[in-house]
Amino acid sequence: MAPKPLDYESLNENVKKVAYAVRGELYLRASELQKEGKKIIFTNVGNPHALGQKPLTFPRQVIALCQAPFLIDDPNVETIFPADAIARAKHYLSMTSGGLGAYSDSRGLPGIRKEIAEFIEKRDGYPSDPGLIFLTGGASKGIMQILHTIIRNGRDGILVPVPQYPLYSATISLYGGSLVPYYLEEEANWGLDLNNVKQSVAAARSKGIIVRAMVIINPGNPTGQCLSESNLREILSFCYQENLVLLADEVYQQNIYQDERPFISARKLGLMVNPPKPGDISYLKYAAESKAVLDSLRRRAHLMTDGFNSCRNVVCNFTQGAMYSFPQIRLPPKAIEAAKKAGKLPDVFYCLKLLEATGISTVPGSGFGQKEGVFHLRTTILPSEEDMPAIMASFKKFNDDFMNQYDYKTHSRM
Repeated sequence: MAPKPLDYESLNENVKKVAYAVRGELYLRASELQKEGKKIIFTNVGNPHALGQKPLTFPRQVIALCQAPFLIDDPNVETIFPADAIARAKHYLSMTSGGLGAYSDSRGLPGIRKEIAEFIEKRDGYPSDPGLIFLTGGASKGIMQILHTIIRNGRDGILVPVPQYPLYSATISLYGGSLVPYYLEEEANWGLDLNNVKQSVAAARSKGIIVRAMVIINPGNPTGQCLSESNLREILSFCYQENLVLLADEVYQQNIYQDERPFISARKLGLMVNPPKPGDISYLKYAAESKAVLDSLRRRAHLMTDGFNSCRNVVCNFTQGAMYSFPQIRLPPKAIEAAKKAGKLPDVFYCLKLLEATGISTVPGSGFGQKEGVFHLRTTILPSEEDMPAIMASFKKFNDDFMNQYDYKTHSRM
């Protein structure tokens, strides 16, 4: 029988190497349980609207009018939409012939890129060239495009923080490059030690790898830390000295939940560069909605961190920013042995048990990278504020039962 024209054996070998734990084994098992009727709390992915967070009104109003421009000509439009949203939609529609369904410049609409450049210039105090700004369909597409541009062959290396968002490892594998890991320091609230970075570069170069770029994720995913100003200055100086491209993933820059370490950008770009301004009809509502979302996320970050730290053999740094918590689970030797017998990594074993017992769907730390013999899980802080106490109580009960089952003495904290 002739082989199929496309099957697993004939796939691109780089595709076979790609792994994305966020939607891996745990997610697939959670989906199966959901089909069987079990209530699942999907905290595995940063998907706020799916967990009940309402979108900001003004951007959705503008998008709705741009998507359905005939509404602008409706005589009753001003009874539904505020005047500034109507004006903004007309402004954006004037930038393109044919509306949102028409092709645009491959870099994005020139008018939008001009607004972004003006925002950068106003914020940073020096000119920004719209011709050097590229709009992409989400951050993931931007990451994939720039890595595809940089990676030429297997000798090209990309410095990536560990723990890291697995899109980086997956994309580097897909394009045939080499991931060069540098470890963040959990004991220092996931801070970056430049000496570790230098050691990683030296080790890679000794193997013939050409280190071409350095990734920073700020605020961190999955770790939730904000890089300090001193860290950023060290990074910029290091990349300049080593002639490295700096890839600054700052997608969660507006999600900051403490005042001691504010977000500082390598070159900040806001998620909405032209929001309503004081005096605009929609300003007060936009400001109130934005504040309500961030204030609630700040409270949820505290609820989750405090909840994890109240559990036996669980240690968790506070989520300074982004939307994730990354607690360390100090697994008993008997649990590690049970995981081996089950053919599972220890953190996968723990997370599967958690899922089966509580319906809480998380991501094992091994999917992001972690030091040998240390185990974590990642969860979002996105479940509703009202549901959070019950979720953490459910986690605590499971964890207590798990630790009791595997007869483990409590570790001291870091």
